[in-house]
Amino acid sequence: MTTEFQGLDVTDAWIGLTHDATGQTAQSLHRWPTTANATKRSFDLVISGLSLLLLLPLLVFTAALIKLSYPGPVFYSHKRVGLHGRDFGCLKFRTMHVDAAQQLAELLARDAKAQEEWEKTRKLRNDPRVTAIGEVLRKSSLDEIPQLLNVFAGHMSIVGPRPVTREELPRYGEYVELYTATRPGLTGHWQTSGRSNTDFDRRVALDVEYVTRWSLLWDLWIMAKTIPVLFSREGAY
Repeated sequence: MTTEFQGLDVTDAWIGLTHDATGQTAQSLHRWPTTANATKRSFDLVISGLSLLLLLPLLVFTAALIKLSYPGPVFYSHKRVGLHGRDFGCLKFRTMHVDAAQQLAELLARDAKAQEEWEKTRKLRNDPRVTAIGEVLRKSSLDEIPQLLNVFAGHMSIVGPRPVTREELPRYGEYVELYTATRPGLTGHWQTSGRSNTDFDRRVALDVEYVTRWSLLWDLWIMAKTIPVLFSREGAY
């Protein structure tokens, strides 16, 4: 049996589907071998540690620019779901005004198109909450550099599924356990396959494919693909 997501096939053979006595499909937990987990974690520690050292001047400069330009904190920590379903604070440089939540609520209440876009992608192409500096940081993905601290601390991986909120997690349906079986990534299969230009169903399919077919070589390939994606800014907003 094959499950299809927007043109991408995910076979039951990859994800170990089982059936209960009533005939319903149940998702069995995908587990990587201990050696694979250890290899991936060691890789994350080395890459994140070296990257933090190399990018320290850029981190300091960006933090100072945000602090001097807009009131409020430099960093934004948003609660996301990580390994084994545990919540963690996903770090970013703050790219929005301090009253962003209020602005979003007011916009969605008066703009049906914005409401439809938000429900479909959880993003807005023309987002009034984003500051001028924040727009540059988002398009270049520099706002996500602080997540290297999350990687070093073990909350995230260099490559993995896109971090999701507790509210978004049910949209993974029977594949929730696959998502929570690994650490979310700073970059990943979704980020190099169109990013915000793809809908949520395809995002889930890409995450499922990544978890079930993981290899260190694929991580290296995704990292290599990330570089031209950053320069092209495709799907970045």
